[in-house]
Amino acid sequence: MGDKRQRARVQGCWAQPRVRPAPPKPNCPSASGPAPGSTSWKAGPRTFEFQQPSKPIREVPPEKVIEKSGVYDISHGPSGLSRLRLLTDFLPQVDADWMFSTLLAELPWSQKTNYRQGEAYEEPRLTCWYGELPYTYSNSTLQANSQWHPVLSSLRAAVESHSGCSFNSLLCNLYRDGKDSIAWHSDNEPSLGPRPTIASLSLGDTRLFSLRKQPAPEENGDYTYVERLRIPLSHGSLLMMEGCTQDDWQHQVAKEYHDRGPRINLTFRTIHPEP
Repeated sequence: MGDKRQRARVQGCWAQPRVRPAPPKPNCPSASGPAPGSTSWKAGPRTFEFQQPSKPIREVPPEKVIEKSGVYDISHGPSGLSRLRLLTDFLPQVDADWMFSTLLAELPWSQKTNYRQGEAYEEPRLTCWYGELPYTYSNSTLQANSQWHPVLSSLRAAVESHSGCSFNSLLCNLYRDGKDSIAWHSDNEPSLGPRPTIASLSLGDTRLFSLRKQPAPEENGDYTYVERLRIPLSHGSLLMMEGCTQDDWQHQVAKEYHDRGPRINLTFRTIHPEP
């Protein structure tokens, strides 16, 4: 009987549940640490204060569009007034159609070779020149040609009558399609004289004529924040660039990556003998 009790006690000890270790206690601040609720803790989210930028934030000015006939004073700076005159319907539709087809077929179009930093490149358009004097730009010269086509002579007379200006020379540009173009430039060659007036007559498909203002000297040639204009020059339209436009602005006809038909641009100007 005593052996049974002894065995029962031993088996009962084995049957007792195993004691699990107590979980670790969370770390508590030491007695020397900051008191609860203190604001001097280093940990936790940081707060930031807005700092005014050292340079003012500049926005790129929106490009302005000129589509209607009128006189536009586009800038008035230390050099003087820059002015554009646009007449969208200078030529009647029937006359413009006939003149375009005639000039496209009969003018002596050719591709001019220019030079930049000693390297030759072909202009992405065709040209021809009319005038008693040669004309040099992009380090290449167009020779004098006094045999004006009759249509060009009649157009010169019409432009002179409308503008009150006289012109002795004409640069003709043929943009064969949307891939033909002319890069940013100013018509400021010495042979054109100071503040030249340029009359630009368009025939054929509409192309965008863009202008951008020359940056201030402190911009170091950066055109990011300059004023910009865009003018769709349509069939039979006339654009006059006057005053300081060639001094204070540049212009271009950029490539267009969709279907464009041919366009003829006639730019009447006055050439002076170079010293």
